[in-house]
Amino acid sequence: MDSRSAGDEKPPRVTRRRARTRADLLGAAFTVFAAKGFGRVSIEEVCEAAGYSRGAFYSNFTGLDELFFALYQERADLIAAQVADALAQDGPGPDVPACVDRVTEVLLLDVDWLLVKTDFLVHAARDPEVARALLAHRARLREAVADRLRRAAGDGAVLPAALGGVEGAAEAVVAAYDGVTVQLLLDRDTDAARARLGHLLTAVLTGTP
Repeated sequence: MDSRSAGDEKPPRVTRRRARTRADLLGAAFTVFAAKGFGRVSIEEVCEAAGYSRGAFYSNFTGLDELFFALYQERADLIAAQVADALAQDGPGPDVPACVDRVTEVLLLDVDWLLVKTDFLVHAARDPEVARALLAHRARLREAVADRLRRAAGDGAVLPAALGGVEGAAEAVVAAYDGVTVQLLLDRDTDAARARLGHLLTAVLTGTP
C-alpha cells in the first residue's frame, strides 16, 4: 500500500521538475537573446545562463528554433489573454473606446521582447520552413483577437464595414500593434507607444479618426 502510494507520487514530482527546467531554460534564453540577439547565441550559452547541461536542453527542445517558438507562444498567449480581458463585457453594446483604453493600458509593450522577436523575424524571413511556423503562430494570435471581437459583435458592437468583417478587424488590430512596436524599438518611449496604439485601435474599431 505504501509502496504504491509512493510510486503514484513520483510522476508529479518529475513533471514539476521538468516544467521548472523548461521554464528556467526559457527565461535564460530570453535574457541571452535580448542581450546578444537571436542568431548570435549558442545552445551552450543558454545552458550556461540557465545552469543546466546540454542534455537538459535536448530533453526539452530540439534546438533554438523550437525554444524560440515556445517563447513566442508564451507571449502570444499573454497578448491574447490581455486583449480578451480588455474586450470582455458584462452586458450588450460594448463601449469600444473604453475597451481600447483597457487594452492599451495592459498590453505587452516590452522592448527586450521586441528585440528578440525582430531578430527572429529576420531569421524566419531567410528560412521558409521557419517562416511557415511563425506565420502559423501569428495566425493563432489573430484568431484569438478575432474570437474576442466576434463575441463583442454578438453583444452589439458594430465594426466598420470597410474592415471586411471580424477577421479583417483582427488583422488590422495586429497590424496596428506591429506598427506601433516598430516605432517603440526606435524611440523607446512606451508611454507614447501606448497613446499611439490607443488612437490607432479606436480608429480601426470605430471608423473614426
